[in-house]
Amino acid sequence: MTLLFDSFWRAVAYCLHPRVMLLSVLPLILLVVLSLGVGYVYWDLALEAVRHWLDASTMVDNLSSWLQAMGVGQLQSVLAPLIVIFAVTPLIVVISLLVVALMMTPALTSLVAEKRFPALERCKGGSFLGSLGWSLLSTLLALVALVVSMPLWLVPPLILVLPPLIWGWLTYRVMAFDALAEHASLEERREIFRRHRLSLMAIGVFCGFLGAAPSLIWASGALLAAAFVVLVPLAIWIYAVVFALSSLWFAHFCLSALQQLRAERASRPVPAAEVFDMDLTYATTDHEPVQSLPPSH
Repeated sequence: MTLLFDSFWRAVAYCLHPRVMLLSVLPLILLVVLSLGVGYVYWDLALEAVRHWLDASTMVDNLSSWLQAMGVGQLQSVLAPLIVIFAVTPLIVVISLLVVALMMTPALTSLVAEKRFPALERCKGGSFLGSLGWSLLSTLLALVALVVSMPLWLVPPLILVLPPLIWGWLTYRVMAFDALAEHASLEERREIFRRHRLSLMAIGVFCGFLGAAPSLIWASGALLAAAFVVLVPLAIWIYAVVFALSSLWFAHFCLSALQQLRAERASRPVPAAEVFDMDLTYATTDHEPVQSLPPSH
């Protein structure tokens, strides 16, 4: 439990590091760049296609006629740009967050290792392909668990418990693997997962609940079209900060657990049987040949 809280406060403090703050702003920069690029290339085509679809819709045409009779104005001139923005923004946001996720976790793990564990040996027990396969398999298992558990969501308390548990399990599986991929061996990673499964699960569930905050802001932006331009970037920035905190928390916890595991194994006394075997092996593999003495006269 001490390791759990110690790693949490260290993660919170590291969020004020200039490198972490820069990474948290990165998705906003990507969002602006992608929005300007996509808008420059496809805005006119998308707007024209939506306007044609609105003109062909009988319901929209009736609504527009009614608004004109009320003196409100042209519906298509306002509705078409809003539809394009609401349709394209989620795609741009997902791409931005995926790019940041791929860049942020290794960078933050390297930051923690550089500041706190410079002498920790890197056993490179995981690779990029291994991390990708692990993440895909864990995501598939989490989706299956969600689908199977859906009938239980009808029970009022369980809908508040089961999804966070499943996503918490997925978060700890993916982030803990990435945090240990560079430094731990395969056997060490399995041992840490076995020893600290509940603590890692608790970190994942807590971060899963924190990740719900940007979704509330996102929903508010969808309901309030006037505040959409302000609330959506704010939600993306908060999501990036939560993701950074999660990555830092897992990095501090996992690398500390790895350091403790290696220190424990280094201080463990060697059993007497192993010492005898080592002496016997050394005696039978003497480097200098024994010279036979000349016969005595």
